[in-house]
Amino acid sequence: MNSKDTKQEDKKYLLRIPKKYENRFLSKKLEVNKINVFQAIVKSVHQNNNSLSVNMYLPLFKQSLKSIIFNAKFFHLSIFKIDEKYFILAKITEDIYGNLQIIQPKVIPIVDIIHTTYTRIAYKNYIQKNFGKKTMKSFNLPEKIINILDKIHNPSLSFYEDNLSSGKYENQALYAIKWIEMFLHLEIILKKKKEYASIKKLDSDIKSFISSLPFELSKGQKNAILDIELDFKKENSSKRVIMGDVGCGKTMVILASVSMSLPNKSLIMAPTTILASQLFQQAKKYLKNAKIQLISTKTKEKLDEENNVFIGTHALLYRELPANIPLIIIDEQHKFGAKQRTELSSKLKQGKKRAHFLQFSATPIPRTMSMIDSCLVDFSFIRDTPFPRNIKSKLIYKNDFQNLLSHIKKEISKNNQIIIVYPLTNQSESINYKSLEESKEFWSKNFKGVYYTHGKDKEKEIIIEEFAKKGSILLSTTMVEVGISLSRVSTMVIVGAERFGLSTLHQLRGRVSRTGLEGYLFLYTNNLKNERLNEFIQTKSGFDIAELDLTYRNAGDLIQGNTQSGKEFKFIDLALDKDIIQEVKGYLEQ
Repeated sequence: MNSKDTKQEDKKYLLRIPKKYENRFLSKKLEVNKINVFQAIVKSVHQNNNSLSVNMYLPLFKQSLKSIIFNAKFFHLSIFKIDEKYFILAKITEDIYGNLQIIQPKVIPIVDIIHTTYTRIAYKNYIQKNFGKKTMKSFNLPEKIINILDKIHNPSLSFYEDNLSSGKYENQALYAIKWIEMFLHLEIILKKKKEYASIKKLDSDIKSFISSLPFELSKGQKNAILDIELDFKKENSSKRVIMGDVGCGKTMVILASVSMSLPNKSLIMAPTTILASQLFQQAKKYLKNAKIQLISTKTKEKLDEENNVFIGTHALLYRELPANIPLIIIDEQHKFGAKQRTELSSKLKQGKKRAHFLQFSATPIPRTMSMIDSCLVDFSFIRDTPFPRNIKSKLIYKNDFQNLLSHIKKEISKNNQIIIVYPLTNQSESINYKSLEESKEFWSKNFKGVYYTHGKDKEKEIIIEEFAKKGSILLSTTMVEVGISLSRVSTMVIVGAERFGLSTLHQLRGRVSRTGLEGYLFLYTNNLKNERLNEFIQTKSGFDIAELDLTYRNAGDLIQGNTQSGKEFKFIDLALDKDIIQEVKGYLEQ
């Protein structure tokens, strides 16, 4: 094994820490009902059926005590010899007469140490043999972490009492373990980061596009466009995620990116035909000099190389693509798997050169997640919106139903639309809420213009288009969470709201008041006391929602993002350990 292999082998042991510590320092006084360590001289040994009685004298404390060993074996007789001295670890109790006694004493070979136990004895042997400070220094760990890790494996009494005695890692020890766990994770991510030359620099003037718009872009939109403009002028291909809140106007940033690429070709992939069609309509409206083609599973024609903007769904993965596309854009990137995103990028590479790769998402991830993933990609954040959105969020219960019906009738009379989201399409005995199928009869009977659809409905896109033109109420599942822009929707009702993640609730809220209408979000629940939902209705920012969601959910389930690793951290808490993550990231980027 060469030195490089040895280093990698050793590195695996950084988090193979003791599972148990045992204080084997000699006790300064005897404490009843506690574990004590003391020297004892055997005075007599008596066998009685299956038990063994050993009378001991404790010279340091100048007193005697009786020790009882139940289910004694032959080797116990060979251990305890009269007048021999032993170090004993045992819990001291009192018999019914108040005399000190110990049950099942443990003879230990050495005292005044903190004894460590690992999940495997092989780990302890390997660490003791190979894992000195010199080895740890070769891993590029900082001195302070090396010193703490050394104490974790070879603890002093004071370090044990301050950091390890509770049975859980605390204070300095826990800090170092979390630091190392994040260090090892970020090292893996950084190894995946590769730089490629761009197929082409993209430097078309963006000023003319911005000045042609009939409205002012927000500060967040302008900053994101500037980040992209600087990326496009570099020698290497960019890989950037543009993350914004619901309604932040990311479509205009997408179109600005395409404008900077013109007259070169661009490709935009969206997760649904509805969203691809919306992007197509917006592109035709604002990209005056572009030749644009829409591609979906419904369109069978080939990509026409006379065009310079191609917009489509995952159907693009199955078409022959022009070889000279220097810009790839994926909208709602979290709706695609890492494999699909990589496949699209690979199809358009030219030798060792790559296209600029932009990914857009209106589902903000927590700050800790962006810190981790930014080792692999660059980030831009759009935190503001082009216009304020007035959406009132409220928890409602069964006794609020009549008021809800009155509200819905009032909104319909204003020519506004309503969306009602159900947790399930069909009835389920395990959920105490009506499903979409069970509810549609009531709404169709009491209101006109009621439409209903769900994710598996093959006609869902046609139904939503019809609803947009002439509907009053749309009954749906969470398929309306992303990528549907309905200008007349003023109200959304979410049934069984506690069953949804906070980020999903926020995305659904984002379907309301898309054009500045006074909006309403009603969260219907049978759970009368729900702290999570109460916090949600008080929180408006998607970035704050992401942090709140992280606090309530299992952090390990969220560790996906660009790496799609699905890894669960054992020690790091993404909701609480932002400072450690930032510290490790800063150290690695020095």
